[in-house]
Amino acid sequence: MSLDAALTDPVVRLYVGVVAAILVIAGALLTLLKYGLKKEVGGVITIYRSWLIMAPIMIGCVILGRVPFIFLIGVLSIVGFKEFARATGLYDDWWMTSIAYLGIATVTAAALWLEPGDRSAGWLGFFMAAPVFVISAILLVPILRNRVEGQLQAVSLAIVGFVYIGWMFGHLGFLANADHAYAYVLYLLIAVELNDVAAFTFGKAFGRHKLRSNISPNKTWEGAIGALLVSLALPWALRFSFPHFGTAQLLWTGAIVGIGGQLGDLSISVIKRDIGIKDMGAMIPGHGGILDRIDSLIYTAPLFFHMVSYYYHVKP
Repeated sequence: MSLDAALTDPVVRLYVGVVAAILVIAGALLTLLKYGLKKEVGGVITIYRSWLIMAPIMIGCVILGRVPFIFLIGVLSIVGFKEFARATGLYDDWWMTSIAYLGIATVTAAALWLEPGDRSAGWLGFFMAAPVFVISAILLVPILRNRVEGQLQAVSLAIVGFVYIGWMFGHLGFLANADHAYAYVLYLLIAVELNDVAAFTFGKAFGRHKLRSNISPNKTWEGAIGALLVSLALPWALRFSFPHFGTAQLLWTGAIVGIGGQLGDLSISVIKRDIGIKDMGAMIPGHGGILDRIDSLIYTAPLFFHMVSYYYHVKP
């Protein structure tokens, strides 16, 4: 991934066109609903305006190359972990949060470093082994402090926060080192968001049966099934991303986004409901915090990463 390569890559140009078309069509529909049909869409317009800012930033970092994109994922991971730590009370423990931050920085560095053997982009072996070293460091903290009271909770929260937000989400950054980096990264970014939109739309239109009433009261089985069907169709609709994929890989891709995206959303909802908050933060108008926005990618990125690695190898 580099600026020169992005400017000449047909996949990038197609995805820029797809994103632009989605934003234009969505804007036209919202305008029609608000001014033509006199519907109340204030909340949706706030979300749409946020996307007018977020979409160019994400696409821009992809176009600029692997280094800016991996840095962006690292920054989002740090901000997401900070939201998690504040919400759960872990933020007061400077030792635990510092090690988690260093762990996220290590994961980001592993995606940036060159492989020691063939000097290719991304040190995959160290990236995969990073949780071993970070978890070992986290477990060492109570021993160094000679403290036991409350340490099981602090250790558990630090490990969950690092592995879930830092390492799992970090797989999206490492995909920037893949053979088909533009196709993989841009597809995930767009497909996951379309999966969320489909779940919301089908749920509003047909939702009758609660998916998990205690975890996310607004989600329905109808919305979940509709989103899954849309996600299963997307790999064929965006077939230009995966000319090397067979039927099995296309089905896996659709299932990973359709199921994994919704599980990521529900997993963060479990945490929020347990600690009694609505959103993890308030950084993005209409969306909540960073963690509320990337929750679906946290699940789908590593699942997609390892599916591709199994069939084709992620790196050259």
